[in-house]
Amino acid sequence: MRRHALWRGTDTWRAESAEVELTRHGLRAAGTQLGATPLPYRLDYVLDASADFVTRSLRVEVVGDGWLRRLDLRREFHGAWRCAAEAEGAVALPDPGGEVGGLDAARDCDLGYSPLTNLMPVRRHALHERPVALDFAVAWVSVPDLALEVSTQRYEHLRRADDGGAVVRFSTPEGFRSDLELDSDGLVVRYPGLAERVG
Repeated sequence: MRRHALWRGTDTWRAESAEVELTRHGLRAAGTQLGATPLPYRLDYVLDASADFVTRSLRVEVVGDGWLRRLDLRREFHGAWRCAAEAEGAVALPDPGGEVGGLDAARDCDLGYSPLTNLMPVRRHALHERPVALDFAVAWVSVPDLALEVSTQRYEHLRRADDGGAVVRFSTPEGFRSDLELDSDGLVVRYPGLAERVG
């Protein structure tokens, strides 16, 4: 199944378009995100989570006025992560990339501001279909700087929706919480405080 998803930011000016190849076993996606905060940027990504909705690779490139960042994040079959990053131009942002030593337990990546990357843990554990609450360690990529760090995240199924979708609560130990509205495939329709689907 091929899906095209378009989201707009609800907290600030931002847009994301993603072409998603979705199967029962995983997904591949390519997308573009445009943002204006903390400075204008265009971000392009290619994501491979085609085996059991586990991240195999995430390649990201961000460009702005006089600067560019690239990140190549990969998870090997035995669970080890590799990260290569580069930067061009002078801009007041943290360095891209980071240490992968703490990512051994992580199976997912999470791209900043992107509603797409919530799909992998949801689909892998059928969180849009059954009442369950699970904690995950993920490789979180900050946007637009592309800094990498470990993030602990919790997903909790709250209820099914009449249209076949579901509401799943996303939270972090730092106190962030948002109740994600998902369609029947597990894709985000509305992420309160961040984004909503268009069309």
